[in-house]
Amino acid sequence: MGKKHIIETNQEELIKEQEKVDKKVNKEAAPAGTPAKLNVAGVQSGKIFISSSYNNTILTLTNSKGQVLAWKSAGSVGFKGTKKSTSFAASRVAETIANICKKIGVVDKIEVLVRGIGAGRESAVRTLITQGLNVVSIKDVTPIPHNGCRPKKVRRV
Repeated sequence: MGKKHIIETNQEELIKEQEKVDKKVNKEAAPAGTPAKLNVAGVQSGKIFISSSYNNTILTLTNSKGQVLAWKSAGSVGFKGTKKSTSFAASRVAETIANICKKIGVVDKIEVLVRGIGAGRESAVRTLITQGLNVVSIKDVTPIPHNGCRPKKVRRV
C-alpha cells in the first residue's frame, strides 16, 4: 500500500480557473451549430430547452418551430468533471445562451422547458430571467414513468 496524495488547490489556481471560465463565457463568437438555411434575423420568439442531469446541464435555443439556433453545455463553457453539475455552472451556461439570444434578437417571447432532476434547474431559469429575457412560460417536461419496468423476480434462498 502506498501513500495517499492529498491535492490542495491554491487561491491562485482557483482564480486562474475562474478567469478561464469568464473568458469562455464572454467570448464573442457565432452561436454553435447555426445552420445556414435558417433565417436567424427574422426570429422574434423562441424556446429554450434546459436539460439538467446529475452530470451536466445543457441549454438549447430553438425558434418557435423547434429548429435549433444554438446550444451550450457546462462543458463547452469551460467546466470540467464534477463542477459541470453545479448550479453555478448552469447559471453560466444560461448567461451565455442569453447573450446569444440578444445577438440573434430573440428577446420578445421565450418559452422555457425544463427536463431532468439536476442541480442546475432553478439557477438556469433564474439567470435567464435576470439577463433581461422576456420569459412567457416555464414548463416542466421531465419524463415520469406511469408503471415502470417489470420488477426482478423474487430471490429464493
